Amino acid sequence: MLRISSFAADKPNILFLLSDDHSVPYLGCYGNPDVRTPTLDKLAADGIRYDRFFTSCPQCVPSRAALMTGRSPVAVRMVRFTSPLPENMPALPDLLRDQGGYFTGIAGRSYHLDGPATGKKGAPRAAPVMGEVMDRMNLRTFKKRADYVEEKSDGMKNFGGKLATFLDLVPKGEPWFFWLGFSDPHHTWDTVSSKGKLDPAKITLPPHLPDLPGVRQDLAKYLQEVEHLDEDVQTVLDVLQKRGLAENTLVVFIGDNGMAMPHGKGYLTDPGINTPCIVRWPGVTKPGQVARNLLSGEDFTPTMLEVAGVPAPKEMSGISFAKQLRGESFEPRKYIFAERGPHGGDGGMKPDITANAFDLARCARSDKFKLIYNCTPHGAVAPVDSKGDPSWTEMEAANQAGKLAPEFVKTYFTSPRPTFELYDLDADPGELKNLSGDPKYKDTEYDLKRALTEKMVLDWDFLPAPLR
Repeated sequence: MLRISSFAADKPNILFLLSDDHSVPYLGCYGNPDVRTPTLDKLAADGIRYDRFFTSCPQCVPSRAALMTGRSPVAVRMVRFTSPLPENMPALPDLLRDQGGYFTGIAGRSYHLDGPATGKKGAPRAAPVMGEVMDRMNLRTFKKRADYVEEKSDGMKNFGGKLATFLDLVPKGEPWFFWLGFSDPHHTWDTVSSKGKLDPAKITLPPHLPDLPGVRQDLAKYLQEVEHLDEDVQTVLDVLQKRGLAENTLVVFIGDNGMAMPHGKGYLTDPGINTPCIVRWPGVTKPGQVARNLLSGEDFTPTMLEVAGVPAPKEMSGISFAKQLRGESFEPRKYIFAERGPHGGDGGMKPDITANAFDLARCARSDKFKLIYNCTPHGAVAPVDSKGDPSWTEMEAANQAGKLAPEFVKTYFTSPRPTFELYDLDADPGELKNLSGDPKYKDTEYDLKRALTEKMVLDWDFLPAPLR
């Protein structure tokens, strides 16, 4: 039986590390043979690795909204990419500070919860109308929710230094919460670790991508960024160790959403919403565990609140998994849910707008099956961020030349898309064979539609539900 220190059992420090555009299985500890990530592999070996953690949206802004509020992006009015988190929506940093006595801080890549930037004085404004309204009406509230928000940044480097700067501000004897955002492996893929470049010819391709030179090239660049991320994480853990804080700090590593390639970021398929989740809680969580129960991005905040001894607001739909971290009896979820909305800035819609920029969809997923509900199926499929990269342009060219396999043509180049998609995730992990409408799966499809309808009703969703 593990011996639990009084500090760890009471109010541990919480270090939250968030990578950007990071799909499972792209860490060594998840069984990927191509990527070299000794730091995060060691973190997983020292704690618990979750194989089925699903972000609440395959886009950064709504995903972070769910992570910080314990509710869906729909429920907290954060579906649109350019929304600020409403002032009346409590978030993890302010709850830990105001009710748990934590000193709280945020640094690194933007937390994305205060609406679009308006630019520095004298510089062109990034969002002149929306930003002006938000500033004039005091709609930006997130900096008020934490004791420290990094202002003068040295960019996406020196992450260990970012933690050190925060720790220097923590009052003696107070527990702390620090949210550190990384840029890697966000598109554009232009960083390489000290291990050097990877050989695209030796990369193992997932079932949802065709074997084309451009696909291999882009995936290799993506994995190089993951390796660079791993080295950045090491600098952070080194500071934690040198300060003597490793043993009383709960460390959580999560990806905000999936990789920016076809079937990933912006898609409700698993590569878009299934991200790494690793938790190390020394003296409490038994090392070396692998868990396959379903977890949602909505579950993160209620879990951290329970760990800190702070009651979760009753409005939160997330389910705490703190008992599982402690090795106690835990009832897992039956379903997870995710939503897809507009991506990027607002500013008018073009007649030929593609799904990478605007799409409205919802999904419900069980252990074995997934239902995707497309409410704007006429938008042509295109990947978020990487539409102009070799992976997609070569797929387009192969399709036009009649050289793309039928399953990829049906998945990526058939318009309109079906309103409903149903996948058997055990038999079809690439989510390429749509079973919706098949009489054999009638009950399964209805069950998922019923679960999704309930979720949409409880979240006051603005889209029509799949069942009345």
